[in-house]
Amino acid sequence: MIANPIELYKNAYAGLSRENWYLSVVMFINRSGTMVVPFMTIYCTQQLGFTIVQAGIIMSLFGVGSILGAFFGGKITDKLGFYHLQLGALFSGGVLFISLAFLETFLSLAAGTFLLSMCNESFRPANSAAIAHYSSESARTRAYSLHRLAINLGWSFGGALGGFIASIDYHLLFYVDGLTNILAGILLFKLLPDVRKEKAAKEVSIKPIAHSAYRDKLYLAFIFLTIPFASSFFQFFILQPVFFKSEWHFTEQFIGGLMALNGIIIVATEMVLVHNLEGKRSPLFFISLGILVASLSYVALNVLPPVAWAAVISVVLITLGEMLSMPFMNAFWISRSNESNRGEYSALYTIAWSTAQIIGPIYGAILIQQGGFRLFWWFLTGICICSSLGFMLINYLEPIRKWKKSRYF
Repeated sequence: MIANPIELYKNAYAGLSRENWYLSVVMFINRSGTMVVPFMTIYCTQQLGFTIVQAGIIMSLFGVGSILGAFFGGKITDKLGFYHLQLGALFSGGVLFISLAFLETFLSLAAGTFLLSMCNESFRPANSAAIAHYSSESARTRAYSLHRLAINLGWSFGGALGGFIASIDYHLLFYVDGLTNILAGILLFKLLPDVRKEKAAKEVSIKPIAHSAYRDKLYLAFIFLTIPFASSFFQFFILQPVFFKSEWHFTEQFIGGLMALNGIIIVATEMVLVHNLEGKRSPLFFISLGILVASLSYVALNVLPPVAWAAVISVVLITLGEMLSMPFMNAFWISRSNESNRGEYSALYTIAWSTAQIIGPIYGAILIQQGGFRLFWWFLTGICICSSLGFMLINYLEPIRKWKKSRYF
């Protein structure tokens, strides 16, 4: 018997706290203005006349700033709490986004991008800790999926609008992105009460045992394998738009529509997908499967003709891979943390993605310059397959490690 679609969606969203819905509204507003990143490389190369290597360096500096922001953001979250750090990151990020519109030399734009990413990325560990704080253990994976839904709904709206705005004036992208950051900060201040570290600690019935994410060997293996996949996934937003513009000759509006399609699919299906898959297999299994599916997206760019439907197929494949892998990545790291070290675990996960954002544009620009986009897409296919196999290996080895530990200790 086929389940009622209304019941499927109702069950998928049941049990989520009001505060998590508020956080998702804030994130939707914030991400609705996220128009700069997918068009940054096009802006640098087409509008400012930078080389693709210079554009890659600027995007890599975005990653360097993200690492520092995530590291200090995690430390501050575990020490002082998540509330005020989120506010500070949103307001400062808004001001810096607007400032980027006035920076048109390579050095000034590189420095501004670095500062912006450091402020922006400090938000993530605090925000991840807030989601965990406001959700029950049974609904935690879906709480993170709700948050991703808000991000992608905002991304869909912002991506489509961003393509239209970019066709008029690229500078408007920076203004809109900055103003939506500030609006998100105002909403967070209005909708959610101040939560201090000591107050959050009192709400934990049993004092958690603190342990360091940097000494968790399985988690470090997870982080190591996340980096190559993340570096390939970022190309969807960094160098793939350049490919669509320069090689397949799509318009900015169509490229924005492809970005929007990614978000629309996630909004329509991810919560139901996660609700039906959660608990059926290990998170590591779904992560491995999702990355393998994502690799097919890059194969499609090499084997399919340069037409609109081929681009749509590529986007659908990477979106399916994203939906299978990323919610369960969040489920995995959150399962290994507690209230006293959640910022540290979240920071290390964010640092993995930030590291990927540094290396991705660099190796991407070099490969494209040396062998063209065809070599680049095959390289991304290869590292996705290797990452997928790695996650499957630790999924196989972890039960053995637990059995040995229980046997001898």
